[in-house]
Amino acid sequence: MAGPVYFRKVSEDPETVRYAFGPDPEGMPRTLTMHKAPRTSAVDDDRPDHLALKASESGGVRATGTPATRPGNPAGVP
Repeated sequence: MAGPVYFRKVSEDPETVRYAFGPDPEGMPRTLTMHKAPRTSAVDDDRPDHLALKASESGGVRATGTPATRPGNPAGVP
């Protein structure tokens, strides 16, 4: 069973938001950039693994160190 992906906002500008992410709220070594207008995202290190896929597909991320929620799924149920 896959675990949650945790996010923390790193920076924001008018076009993008960068998040740190990882499998543990204390260790988020990787970053993801979300492009605001098209609502697309990409993992910055281009390592195509399961964690990166989950992070990129998380739609609505929260910058609170809690698992991401998807639009229409405010409870964060997988």
